[in-house]
Amino acid sequence: MNLREILHLEQSRRNIDQIIKIVNSNPELFDSLWSIFIENNNPESIRAAWAIDVLNEDLTFLDVSHLKTLVQMLPTFRHDGLKRHSLRILERNIIPEECEGELVSICFNWLESPDSPVAVKMYSLKILSGIADKEPSICRELIDIIEMQMVESTPGFKSIGTKVIRKLLKLSAFQKVGKKDFNQQ
Repeated sequence: MNLREILHLEQSRRNIDQIIKIVNSNPELFDSLWSIFIENNNPESIRAAWAIDVLNEDLTFLDVSHLKTLVQMLPTFRHDGLKRHSLRILERNIIPEECEGELVSICFNWLESPDSPVAVKMYSLKILSGIADKEPSICRELIDIIEMQMVESTPGFKSIGTKVIRKLLKLSAFQKVGKKDFNQQ
């Protein structure tokens, strides 16, 4: 049986674990799994994304070209499962600098969208928080959006949102202090 046939069998952790075991035993099969993922065809692509997400927790099969492709593919994903797994993968990796602008735009759109599920919003929030470390200019906008979203959000989102706001406020305060110190010299 090939990977596509196994992915088509069922949506279960047992099935995903079987795929992971196969790919771990034969790393050259990762490219086949990746191809199924970026085809953007349900249900196989979602299950492939799940397997890649889990594989990426322990071992990194992903290189810069995979991450660039993933960022480019994000706007084409229609299924929330593809979005969620993709953002989770990206959140755990170093984003190529040339992709950050596009990723910031996508994450802000998904964070603000009333149609985005909580998991997509939370991973978008985590990615934006990480990018804010290098680009503090997005802090104020991100804080405003988080505060608006927290009004009617889940306890999990509120918890992460509160932590991110604290971090962003510290980052903003540090940036202001740094500028004052620099300007006084």
